[in-house]
Amino acid sequence: MKKRRRSQVSDECCALCRLSDDDPAMFGEKVTLKEHKLSVHYFCLLTSCGVYQRGEEDEGVFGFLVDDIKQEIRRSARLMCSSCKRKGACVGCNVRSCRRMVHFPCGRKRSFISQFTGLFPSYCPDHSPTQSLCGGLDLSLPQTCSVCLDPIDPVLSYSILKCPSCHASWFHRDCVQRQAHSAGLFFFRCTLCSNKESFQEEMLRMGIYIPERDASWELEANAYSELLEVYARCDALVCLCNNGRTHSAKTGWFEVIRCRLCGSRGSHRKCSGLKLDTRDWACSDCTQATDGRASLVSSPQGGQRRSLLSKRHLSPIHSSVVCKRLALPVGSGSPEEILQALGRQLGPLSMQVEVDGDQALSAGVELVRRPDFDPTRTLSVRFKDDQLTAFPSSLRDSDTARQYFLELLVQQIQNSVVFEGPDGSKNLALDSQAVREDLYFDVGCLLALSLAHGGPPVGFFSRALYQCLFNHPANRPLCLMHMTPDTHVTGRVSRVSDALHTVQAVTVQLTSQRFHDCCWFQMAEAESVEELQEVRAASWELLELAGCNRPIGSLEEREALVEDVVGFTMITRMQLPLQRFRAGLQTLGVFDQVQLYPSLFCHVFCSARLSAQTLAHIFSVLVSQQEDKRSRETPVCSFWTRFLLDCEVGRSSISLQDLLRFSTGGEELPAAGLLPSPSISFLHPAKQGGGGGGGERMRLRGRSEELLRDEHLFPQSEPDSRRLLLPVSSSYEAFKSSMEQAVSHQMDLLLTAS
Repeated sequence: MKKRRRSQVSDECCALCRLSDDDPAMFGEKVTLKEHKLSVHYFCLLTSCGVYQRGEEDEGVFGFLVDDIKQEIRRSARLMCSSCKRKGACVGCNVRSCRRMVHFPCGRKRSFISQFTGLFPSYCPDHSPTQSLCGGLDLSLPQTCSVCLDPIDPVLSYSILKCPSCHASWFHRDCVQRQAHSAGLFFFRCTLCSNKESFQEEMLRMGIYIPERDASWELEANAYSELLEVYARCDALVCLCNNGRTHSAKTGWFEVIRCRLCGSRGSHRKCSGLKLDTRDWACSDCTQATDGRASLVSSPQGGQRRSLLSKRHLSPIHSSVVCKRLALPVGSGSPEEILQALGRQLGPLSMQVEVDGDQALSAGVELVRRPDFDPTRTLSVRFKDDQLTAFPSSLRDSDTARQYFLELLVQQIQNSVVFEGPDGSKNLALDSQAVREDLYFDVGCLLALSLAHGGPPVGFFSRALYQCLFNHPANRPLCLMHMTPDTHVTGRVSRVSDALHTVQAVTVQLTSQRFHDCCWFQMAEAESVEELQEVRAASWELLELAGCNRPIGSLEEREALVEDVVGFTMITRMQLPLQRFRAGLQTLGVFDQVQLYPSLFCHVFCSARLSAQTLAHIFSVLVSQQEDKRSRETPVCSFWTRFLLDCEVGRSSISLQDLLRFSTGGEELPAAGLLPSPSISFLHPAKQGGGGGGGERMRLRGRSEELLRDEHLFPQSEPDSRRLLLPVSSSYEAFKSSMEQAVSHQMDLLLTAS
C-alpha cells in the first residue's frame, strides 16, 4: 500500500520540477500521460535546456515527444538547483559563462526571467533584462497596480513592470501574467493606453507568457447569449395585463416599452398611463437620477459630462503631500545639471528658518511640519545665536548662512536615530518613535530640500541602502561586501564565510547585537544538522515571526533559511520606514530624477571621497588668445593635473580639500555644483628689461631671472567669482612649491581666524 501511494504522488508531480501545483497561469498547463506515468508542466518543458518540439502538436505533450522528455529528465537528474540545492535542475542561464541552473518554479522565486519566444532562453538575475524610466516625460510615479489596484512601490524590479508606451501603467509581474493568460494574444494590451504591439513585445522580453489563443471569456460556451435577449417584463407598480407581467404584445396597449436610458426596466403602455403611440419612456430610477430634466433624458452623455465638470470645478483638492511631490521633466545629463534644473522650481518668495544655536535638524523638522510649508519657496536662514565660537563670523550673509545650515543639517541627519552604522556607510534603522512621529518622511524631505538648494552631497548612504531605495544595481542580492565595514558583525560573518564558504547572501548591519547572537549568524555557523536544529529550536520565535519556522533536514537547506530570515529582517520589517523615506525624497521631484539616473546619482548619496579627477573636472581652463602666452600656459595645464594627482596620493604637503577651500572657499562640493562655474586663468610674470651683452652671458642671465620670477610668483584665488589664477612657472617643481606655499599660508590664516 505504501509503494502504491508513493507512486501515485509521484505521478501527480511534474517530472521536471517535482511540484504538484496546477496553476496554468504561472506554470503552464499540467499534462499527465497515464500510460507513461508521467506529468509535466508546459512551462517546464518550454524553458528546459535539453528538450525541443520535434513532433506535431498532437504528438506527445504539445509536440514534445515522450522519449525526448524522458531523456531530459535523465539529463537534469545530475544537475543541482542553485536555489533549493536539489537535483533535477533543467533551466539554465543563457549566458555561456554563467553556470546557474534551477527548476522553473525555483527560478521564478530567484528572479530568473524566461522569455517565451525564439529559442525560449532564460536569464539569471545578474544577466536578465531590465526596464528603465523614460526621462523626457512629465509623469508622476504611480502608487497602485493598474491590474489589481493594490498599492505598489514605484521602483522597477523583477516583480514590478511598466508599460513601454504610456509609462503610466505599472503592475505586479504576477498580475500581468494572469492578465495575459486570460486575455490571450488577441486581447492582451495595456490596461491604460490600450497599446498592443509594443506592449506585447516588451512583456515577452521581460518573461511574460502570452498564449496564442482567443481570450478566455470568448471561449466560454454561450458566453454572450444574454445579450441576444430583450428585456420584456412590466415593472409597473400595478400591472393591468390579464396575461401577466411577462406578456408583451407586438403592438397596442400591452406592448412592453423599455426605458430608453437604462434598458433594464419596462412597462406596458396601459400600466404606466402612456399614449398608444408612445415610444420614448424613462423609468422612475432614471427620472430621479436626471432630476426629471428632458435635456438629460434626450442626451444622457452630455448631461453626465457637465455634471462631472461642475464637480471638478467646485471641489479642488489641496494637499501638502501633493506639493511635496512636484515633478519636473529634466533631460539626461550630469547630476549637477539635473539638480540645478530642480532648483529652478524655487520661487522668489522665501520661507524663514529660525535656528537655535546649532540645532539645524530640529529647525528643519519644525519647518516641514508647519501648516504653511511650501517646498517651492527659497530658504532664508537666521541663526538666533551667532556668537558661538563654533560658528563662522560671516553667518549674517544669507547665502552663507543657508549653506552652513544645510551642511549642519546633513551632518545631523546622518547622526540621527533614523540611521545606524559608521560615518559614510549608514543604513536605515528601525525606531518605533520615529515611525510614530513620521520622522522618516521628514528626513527624506529635508535631504531633498538640501540637494535642490545647493547643499552638500548626502554622501553617507551605504550601497545596500541606495539599492533598496532605487534598485541600483538592478536585481542584485545583498551580499557580504555590502555590510558595514569594521564591525563585530562583519568580522564574524567574514570568518564564517571564509571557513564554511556557505554564507553568500547576508544583509547590512542590524541594531541589536543580541538579535545577531540569537538568530541567523548562529545558523550560518552551524556545522552539523544537530547543531543547526538546536539553533532553530532556540530561535523559533524569530523564525515563526518571519514565517520561516520549518524543519531542516540537511545543511544544504541552511542557506535558503538564512536568506529567508534576511529577507524578512531587511525588507519586510523595514517596509514602512522605506516607503515614508521614499515619499519624503519625492519633494521637488528629487526621487523621480534619481530613479531615472541611479548610476549618475550614486556618488551623490553614497560615500565618495574627493578625487583629483573630480576636482579637475569642475574647473574650466581659460587659455589666452595670444600665441606667445598660450605656448607658456599649455605646460602649466599639465602641471595642474600632475599636482592634483600628487595631492590625492599624498606626495604633497596639502590635501585636495585644502586646495578646494583655497580656490572656491568651500570645504566640499555642493551636490548641485558650484555657481558660477569655477574657472582657471593664468598669472604671467612681469617682463624685465635687459641690456646688451654676449649670447652666452645673456642666456645665463635670462635663466637666473626666470628662476627669480618663479620664486616670487604665487597662485591667487577669487572665491566669489570662483576664479583661480595659476602661476606660469618654468618647471613643475617651481609650480608645486609656489602652490604649496600659498595654500598652506591661506589655511593657516583661516585656522587663526576661526
